[in-house]
Amino acid sequence: MRIVNQSPIADPAPPPAPGEEQYRSLALANSVIALPGGQFIDMLGSPAAANEWLVDRGLAPADAGMREMCAAQLRSLREQVRTLLASRVAAVPALPAAVAAVNDAMNRVPTAPLLQWDERHGPYRVTPHPTTQIVDHALATLAADAADLLTGADAERLTACGSAPCNRYLLRHGRRHWCSTRCGDRARAARAYARRTRSKGD
Repeated sequence: MRIVNQSPIADPAPPPAPGEEQYRSLALANSVIALPGGQFIDMLGSPAAANEWLVDRGLAPADAGMREMCAAQLRSLREQVRTLLASRVAAVPALPAAVAAVNDAMNRVPTAPLLQWDERHGPYRVTPHPTTQIVDHALATLAADAADLLTGADAERLTACGSAPCNRYLLRHGRRHWCSTRCGDRARAARAYARRTRSKGD
């Protein structure tokens, strides 16, 4: 898999897929985008990119100071959410590990300073590191949003984009099953090409 960054010369990311503005977990699942030629755009590919993604969705301040460990946690949750969406779309049982990961993320936010104990100082209470707290809150918010999507009425509209190689998910409106105009045009062009090829072979 070759990752490409968003730049003027790279294939730009498509607009948000239908449903992303309503469900931030859907935007999380779609934050890695498959492009023709085996390339990918990863919007969480670096700490700075992950920070920007969270800021754009109101989940972190601009000066949150994301580190690679934080970005890796977001990417890990993304894969688990994608696994759950794929299971829902295919109407097959979800992997227990994916369910556990989402539940774990929802339980990450402490309601009070945690109890710590060491040999030197004995028992004491401590609030987690501010950056870690921001990331844990973002993970919990995204996980709860994914749970809402998977268990709510909109789950019936959840589908995968029908234009290869796109790997994005969307909420279907009517019969539309493409995440963007670009993917719809690509799918129609592929069908037209297949029809021409068949007619030439007859």
